[in-house]
Amino acid sequence: MFKEVKKSIQWGEDTLTLETGKVARQADGSVIATYGETSVMANVTFAKAPREGQDFFPLTVHYQEKYYSAGKVPGGFFKREARPTEKETLTARLIDRPIRPLFVDGFKNEVLVMCTVLSHDLVNDPDMVAMIAASAALTISGAPFMGPIAGCRVGFTDGEYVLNPEVDDMHDLRNNPEQRLDLVVAGTKGAVMMVESEAYELTEEEMLGAVNFAHEQIQPVIDMIIDLAEDAAKEPFDFQPPDYGDLYEAVKAAGEDKLAAAYKIQDKQERTSAVSAAKEEIKASLSEEQLEDANLGSALKKLEASILRGDIVKSGKRIDGRSLDEVRPIVCETGLLPRTHGSALFTRGETQGLVVTTLGTGDDEQIIDALHGNFRSNFLLHYNFPPYSVGEAGRVGPPGRREIGHGKLAWRALQAVLPAATDFPYTIRVVSEITESNGSSSMASVCGGSLSMMDAGVPLKAPVAGVAMGLVLEDDGSYGILTDILGDEDHLGDMDFKVAGTEAGITSLQMDIKVAGITPEIMEKALEQAKAGRLHILGEMGKALSEAGDFSVHAPRIETMQIPTDKIREVIGSGGKVIREIVEVSGAKVDINDEGVIKIASPNGEAIQKAYDMIHSIVAEPEEGKVYKGTVVKIVDFGAFVNFFGKRDGLVHVSQIENRRLNHPSDVLKEGQDVWVKLLGFDDRGKVRLSMKVVDQETGEEAKKEEPAEE
Repeated sequence: MFKEVKKSIQWGEDTLTLETGKVARQADGSVIATYGETSVMANVTFAKAPREGQDFFPLTVHYQEKYYSAGKVPGGFFKREARPTEKETLTARLIDRPIRPLFVDGFKNEVLVMCTVLSHDLVNDPDMVAMIAASAALTISGAPFMGPIAGCRVGFTDGEYVLNPEVDDMHDLRNNPEQRLDLVVAGTKGAVMMVESEAYELTEEEMLGAVNFAHEQIQPVIDMIIDLAEDAAKEPFDFQPPDYGDLYEAVKAAGEDKLAAAYKIQDKQERTSAVSAAKEEIKASLSEEQLEDANLGSALKKLEASILRGDIVKSGKRIDGRSLDEVRPIVCETGLLPRTHGSALFTRGETQGLVVTTLGTGDDEQIIDALHGNFRSNFLLHYNFPPYSVGEAGRVGPPGRREIGHGKLAWRALQAVLPAATDFPYTIRVVSEITESNGSSSMASVCGGSLSMMDAGVPLKAPVAGVAMGLVLEDDGSYGILTDILGDEDHLGDMDFKVAGTEAGITSLQMDIKVAGITPEIMEKALEQAKAGRLHILGEMGKALSEAGDFSVHAPRIETMQIPTDKIREVIGSGGKVIREIVEVSGAKVDINDEGVIKIASPNGEAIQKAYDMIHSIVAEPEEGKVYKGTVVKIVDFGAFVNFFGKRDGLVHVSQIENRRLNHPSDVLKEGQDVWVKLLGFDDRGKVRLSMKVVDQETGEEAKKEEPAEE
């Protein structure tokens, strides 16, 4: 009934297995990849004809983490997996980016790739397993896919690269100084196609070494996928790339000069209008048959690319007149918004980000429900890209995959320089509002985020800047590396290479390559050129702000205190009664964790002190010989009980009230009266012994040595 094919290799610390032929047999390609005890099923289907009039490649990649894979039940009211989590969205992008350029040019049939996590051993991250499964499923599907690819994760500890480190090793790297890198690399047999990383000030040499190490380590996986395909691949889909040479020549003859002139206009809006007008003139000169040709868009894009790319490589000049390694003019401003905790406006050419920082308490931490367990994050970065930023009118909705991806890239770049939570016990939320865009708004978010956090008083270890690099690689091997690319250079170039970091090193690297010809030498030169651009941008940022500014008067102050863990229950009280009372009476917010660390937050210093004193009175022990202010709570024949330390009461014997004989304590005391008492000690039964007569009741100072207590 089943025609199963199974291949296995030892890869790193575990066995990697690919199997097909038993599950999802109606899909064009279906593979279950297992690494350790983590299994991911990838299913590929593709339409056998493009939709009429469609002028783009409709590839969709979905990655789904099923909670049953880790023996968990989803949270929430409905108890089922709902919209994609951030991790699922980012992983889908990781898979999409290296496979998209490997489909044959001109293929516009709809393709769906679905990766489902079936089992998670909580050791091996399923994202790389999913990438391998997707590549294998595409390779055996018959689709015109020029793979296979493979991917792996690389760590960096004690100067050594580590293949596929465990999930726990990659979690919360900021608090794990021994682990300096979380790098994901995808590539083919001969080239690296995609890089994504979170780093802790690695040098360019260390980062390049990690990429090369990853590319070497994926070679056995690529060989295994080819071995699987030899036994299980379907017949290749009969697809011939469309020949639109005659149409391209007609388009070129009709408007090459007009389009070239339009691309010499430096202002983006004017250039866009001129390019659109030139295209309309070209179309006006074409026949009806040529206008109806589905490849007209491709022909126009090819002409644009030839104009743009040819000028860059031949003349070393770009659309806006810059040299290849020149960064656009930069203006940095901080403290724009009076009521926010921190704000910055970062403008680089026609790209601009208004970035705002808000400081919160432990209540504001994000709780993340992941397959390997729930955890909290005290650093959030949200990126918004409204249509007006590119001069368009369009639909505004929840953040899309691009916004989530760009926000995560900026998050990775900045979190490496954040202070330890023990030194700066705040939740930090950074929001980047992109107000103008013409190239690398994610790197503008990094620069603006660094400035806005410093404006909010966050003591960063060092400022961070980011720069986007591009590449134009011609067929003859000549190339040009571009610093601080424009949007058009990104769309029509061969590489998008984003590097962020401090003066000391790289904190994040993201690379997407559209052609399989990037050599290590080109990558090394791109990193060197990016470093120069990054240092230039850091210098411009330093003119506005180079270190943390004054703490905003509108931000909450947070004080921390440590209590014994056996006192946590007393501070919280039954059903939270005690801690609620502390919050209500003091006016401060109070958070307590399982380690006994308490955070007290309020813009009002008196409120913080009040809460601190209330908590201290609960957890601290009274000191013998110390004077306390208390309240008379009960009067009896032999003395008075005084509440003097939190909820602790003690007895002032009638002989210790005054330096004279009293008939009854009520002669001088009444319930509710405030008095000063000194703790004399404890009797044999542990009862507290207090004295009033040794303390000046006006000043609270000791009047004289206490007299021995009467029995």
